[in-house]
Amino acid sequence: MRSYSPDLTPPWKKQQPAPEVPAESDLVVEEVTTGFCGAVIRTEKTAEGPTVTLEDRFGKHRVFPLVARGFLLEGRVVTLVRPASSPSARPGRPARTASGSVAVPGARARVARAGRIYVEGRHDAELVERVWGDDLRIEGVVVEYLEGIDDLPSIVKDFAPGPDARLGVLVDHLVPGSKESRIAAQVSSGHALIVGHPYIDVWEAVKPSSVGIRAWPSVPRGQDWKTGVCRALGWPENTGAAWQRILSGVRSYRDLEPELLGRVEELIDFVTAPPGPAGV
Repeated sequence: MRSYSPDLTPPWKKQQPAPEVPAESDLVVEEVTTGFCGAVIRTEKTAEGPTVTLEDRFGKHRVFPLVARGFLLEGRVVTLVRPASSPSARPGRPARTASGSVAVPGARARVARAGRIYVEGRHDAELVERVWGDDLRIEGVVVEYLEGIDDLPSIVKDFAPGPDARLGVLVDHLVPGSKESRIAAQVSSGHALIVGHPYIDVWEAVKPSSVGIRAWPSVPRGQDWKTGVCRALGWPENTGAAWQRILSGVRSYRDLEPELLGRVEELIDFVTAPPGPAGV
């Protein structure tokens, strides 16, 4: 008597096992059921099973379960699995700094340039340091904070920016018609670049998903914005503790809004550019 398998599916119709691929950071895959394509941000172990977070080219995050044959890699069906260690750059790829730049292992900090980047407050400075700190040390760029923009004209006058000492300034809420835009227009020159983001405060430049909230709340005019945010989110009204909570969610440039990313990169390029004539 011959024994037969209860599975009568012809061999050529049987689904072949998909190769297992570690879900390393920056690996770009497509989820098979939704077509969502993005880079691996992180993998996590949850009560429902392991998951992977992908980020598409617009900065949108989606979380998917790590299931068999759940993703396409370069057009091939694969099974993503959690890496043996925490997600990191894949072997053979250059390591990256938090800003996304190629890391320079063992590089020493450069002697500080005469040029500077000024930001409005301590939180702005800490955020820039968190993401661009490695780059700034290699380039020899020092970041200082103003504690507000009202004194910017006198600060720029005292700094006396020139070809060998360029000044870059990052301003909060730099939108047409604002007080900030009027002050910026007074001091901009070929050797002083003032740029800004549209947010009321640099807190808003951190993506809500990185902080674990749906969105930054709307705070009524006339109310202290940071205190209002804490109230709306049910956080203790301690803005220092709230900021540390927000900052802890920032691991790289992916946790920041593009409106801030572009402006900081622009300032670094401006301050580190070779000396040239005014306006160049």
